[in-house]
Amino acid sequence: MTTSADQSQQLSERVSEAFANAKPLHLRGSGSKDFLGEAVNGETLDVTGHAGVVNYEPGELVMTARAGTPLAELEAVLDESHQMLAFEPPHFGANATLGGTIATGLSGPARPFAGAARDFVLGCRIINGQGQILSFGGEVMKNVAGYDLSRLMAGAYGTLGVLLDVSLKVLPVPRTQVTRVFEHTAAQALQQISDWQRKPWPITGAYWEDGKTYLRLAGATSSVESACEKLGGETLDDDGPFWRAVREHERPFFAQSDRPLWRISVPPAAPMLDIDGECVIDWGGAQRWVQTDMEAVALRRVAKEAGGHATVYRGEAQPRFHPMGESILALQQRLKKSMDPAGILNPGRIYPEL
Repeated sequence: MTTSADQSQQLSERVSEAFANAKPLHLRGSGSKDFLGEAVNGETLDVTGHAGVVNYEPGELVMTARAGTPLAELEAVLDESHQMLAFEPPHFGANATLGGTIATGLSGPARPFAGAARDFVLGCRIINGQGQILSFGGEVMKNVAGYDLSRLMAGAYGTLGVLLDVSLKVLPVPRTQVTRVFEHTAAQALQQISDWQRKPWPITGAYWEDGKTYLRLAGATSSVESACEKLGGETLDDDGPFWRAVREHERPFFAQSDRPLWRISVPPAAPMLDIDGECVIDWGGAQRWVQTDMEAVALRRVAKEAGGHATVYRGEAQPRFHPMGESILALQQRLKKSMDPAGILNPGRIYPEL
């Protein structure tokens, strides 16, 4: 178990010093997400020592923890009360931290059915680019309906502030979980999943690979059993390890490393994309993982025409993230300037202009 420690003041002083000397900082936890985005040239600011659960109220479905707290430890604490992080954050490493999880904004197979990481952020404390400690949101469920700066931290990759503490909404573990398996082509899977999602069924995962569709249902036993009776298909025994492998990119598809790996986000109903390469489908069709040697410009054109965008997870394609339009970039730059006026926090991690 990680030692609980509040290093807010020490971290704040480090950022203040960097601001005064205009020295860039590379914000870092365990390094499990270092492969995402661009490398940062700057002095490392290690937040792993700022760790520990600050507050956990199972009856209120709220947990607050420090950014350096290992994700596995948080999940173990939640499991004792039969609760969970419903957005199923991928770890991508044994020591993945809460801060890195929120900073990258990653969500697992339940994302389209339960919500994204940012949807579960109730509040946070951060250090801005001047070394000031700021608080946003809180530990009350009503904040879920509003939108505040705390949610902007999800997916900002540390470019807007150093995460100190995060308050999250947590949910009970479903009483029953069943995964049914069907034989489909990719096109058939997309159509079938679209049809299934119109039903009042407790779907929490829909994944396709290598000619098979995997549909996960979780919730009240009666609801799951009723849906299974109508669905048909074969039951996948002990499905927990399967979905963990999907979440952690440990399925055989992801083990192939000779070609670039792309994450393509599109509307769920988008047809199969005209891309030459191997593909798996997650998020009920909204997330397509593709291994291809296709040129980045051409691939991103296909993604954009389908209403989506593409990010390179493995490979040397530049830029790593889908280019932003001028108006969106201008907005992001203004936000960056307000939170980090000297541009010292993870400069260039997402885009050179940020």
